[in-house]
Amino acid sequence: MRFVWFLLVLVSGLSQAQQTAYTIPRSAVIELEDTPSGRTYPILIKLPRSYHNNGRSLYPVIYLADGHYSFQTVSGATRFPMNSGALPEAVIVAIGYSNEAKGVASRVRDYTPTKDPSWKLETGEAGAHARFIREKIFTYVANHYRVDQSQRFYMGHSLAGLFGAYMALHQPDMFTGYVISSPSVWFNNNSVLTLPFKPSQNPPKIYISVGSLETPEYGEGENMVEEARKLETLLRTLPKSHSALKMKIIDDARHATAFPTSAIQGLDWLMRE
Repeated sequence: MRFVWFLLVLVSGLSQAQQTAYTIPRSAVIELEDTPSGRTYPILIKLPRSYHNNGRSLYPVIYLADGHYSFQTVSGATRFPMNSGALPEAVIVAIGYSNEAKGVASRVRDYTPTKDPSWKLETGEAGAHARFIREKIFTYVANHYRVDQSQRFYMGHSLAGLFGAYMALHQPDMFTGYVISSPSVWFNNNSVLTLPFKPSQNPPKIYISVGSLETPEYGEGENMVEEARKLETLLRTLPKSHSALKMKIIDDARHATAFPTSAIQGLDWLMRE
């Protein structure tokens, strides 16, 4: 009878454990409105482990696009490196998709730098989205958290990598470092590479990465490796475009699997002294 009672208690405990959702420690979700467009975006924020015990410390900020995907990935990938001192602790700010649109419509609209009428979805609002980040999100983060404004890092993959390339080329001083993962440089006939270049006052570090299998030979619609190299070549020829530039081909990675490796290796390179 005692054994039966033990089993009942064990099963009950397992059942309760299965009903408890896991949450990312020290994280919160707020919403910010992009006033000109009237769109509202969820912003996911995670504070470093030492944040509340170090009342005077200022922290770098890592800004992520595609927030609902990238927040979990980068939070998990950086947890041990930051907690162990292998990476500097940082505030993580992930920008989600607008509440008024489906994710794919929001990202196609917000991450593409030029209008392309051949697309069924709205395109070409990267400039407006960059303004929203610069004027609204940066301001909110600076007013509510102890952050080092001189250490802002951007990370984006695919179309969000294209958005990162746009900012690195045309609004470079928004961030001190960029992780540009598998950028969709091919969009609208490589239009991001043809827009007027803006020299940087404080050239950022730029990390470009792409999976070695991101080619038509392995099922991709575009040759992402070739496109990433075009971006690298352009950046290397432009004056004051970067303080340091690294290009990484990730062995055996496809478009859908390259980002986690790009994220942690890119941050490790950007944040080293």
